[in-house]
Amino acid sequence: MTPDNNYPRICLEVGLTCQNCTAETARHLAAVCKGLRGKMLGQLFVQIHPHPACASMHKHFAEHYHAVSSADLPGALAMAAVA
Repeated sequence: MTPDNNYPRICLEVGLTCQNCTAETARHLAAVCKGLRGKMLGQLFVQIHPHPACASMHKHFAEHYHAVSSADLPGALAMAAVA
C-alpha cells in the first residue's frame, strides 16, 4: 500500500469517519437515484467507494440509503408526521 492510498487513515486525518462518509454518499445517492435495490445498490457502492478498506461499510451504506429513500416517500412523511 502506498502512502497516498492509505485508507481509512487519510480520511481520518481530515476528520472524516467511515460512518460519516458512507452515510453522506448514501444520502446524496438517494437524492438522485430512488428505488435502488440489492445488486444495483451494491455495484454503485463499489463504484463510489472502490478501495478495499471501504468494503466493510457496504451494509451501513445500504441501511442509510434505504432509510433516507423511505423518508422521501410521501407515505413515509405522513406516517412520520402522525408518530
